[in-house]
Amino acid sequence: MDLITTTESLSLLCDSLSGETFVTVDTEFMRESTYWPDLCLIQVAGETVNGLIDPLAPGIDLKPFFELMNNPNVLKVFHAARQDIEIMVHRAGIVPHPVFDTQIAAMVCGFGDQVGYEAIVRKLAKAQIDKSSRFTDWSRRPLTEKQLVYALADVTHLRVVYEALKAELDRNGREHWLREEMNILTNPATYRTEPEDAWKRIKVRLRAKKQLGVLVEVAAWREREARDKNVPRSRVLKDDALAEIATQMPQTREALNQLRALPKGMASSRIGEAVLKAVAAGLAVDQKSLPQHDDGRDDMSEAAQAAAEVLKLALKVVCEKEGIAPKLVASSSDIDAIAENDAADVHLMQGWRRELFGDLALAIKRGEAVIGFEGGRVLVLPALKAAAE
Repeated sequence: MDLITTTESLSLLCDSLSGETFVTVDTEFMRESTYWPDLCLIQVAGETVNGLIDPLAPGIDLKPFFELMNNPNVLKVFHAARQDIEIMVHRAGIVPHPVFDTQIAAMVCGFGDQVGYEAIVRKLAKAQIDKSSRFTDWSRRPLTEKQLVYALADVTHLRVVYEALKAELDRNGREHWLREEMNILTNPATYRTEPEDAWKRIKVRLRAKKQLGVLVEVAAWREREARDKNVPRSRVLKDDALAEIATQMPQTREALNQLRALPKGMASSRIGEAVLKAVAAGLAVDQKSLPQHDDGRDDMSEAAQAAAEVLKLALKVVCEKEGIAPKLVASSSDIDAIAENDAADVHLMQGWRRELFGDLALAIKRGEAVIGFEGGRVLVLPALKAAAE
């Protein structure tokens, strides 16, 4: 099995694929030792033509491939597209469009939360994938025949999966649900990462606004440091170190040196100096300008917590009836937000999600609907009907 290693052969492949109705796409990459993923292999297949592209080949220009990804007349089919698209945003500044993500489509069609590719291939393509090559070193050359066979199978089976899911969406009338999700996936704003938002990844319980100010500044500093040096965030500072810095707010080298999560000697290094500057900047921030930090359910009223439990049960009931993954409809934080505030600005209260469950959630809160039994099944029922029974 041959790899495409020249710009000329890549152009010929992409010219051929540009006439297809859809192409299936996958990538293999490595990011264990970098901030940005290193693109190691591109797999692409049309209805009759397919190819494996070596982005590491000396002198190859990937422009023909990126032009294909940017061609509005060709549908690009991925499974779990986000990381693949992030690579293209970073490498070429483009967001492929239009896109069909089979993982999201499978969730819309009732295959469960974030269904794995192997499971959906077994179900829809009636095929078995040899997973032994999945975690191999894709940056090493030459690639083995086994690796190439595995990589190509990812996109050839994806053709069958796509056609089966498209037929199911046509049957169940949910194509517009998927279209809303694809609009989000292909929105360039989805892939903009601001260092000032990096604090949201850190799991930590904060007791004061000034701690949040420190967390925001230190996390933003780490993000810039990792990005500029192209190293993993954890190589700069681990998450637990950021959490401890935020809660303890050290302002001197001595105080920084007392933190258990920091490596010994770091307080006296350039990193230690930068951390202390970030702490000082965080303490100096106007607390009124800081974002809201969700520490979990501790601050929710008992009534809101009870409402959230009822709404989560109702969500499960509705999703089982409709054959859709609950996780796609609403997150726990969405439900908690609605339990506290009818006007919460969350995904659940937008588009098809609101049609499916958002308005019903508000009806349950108002006592206009309840969870009950009918014909031996758990259902969400109008309150009057439940009372009459």
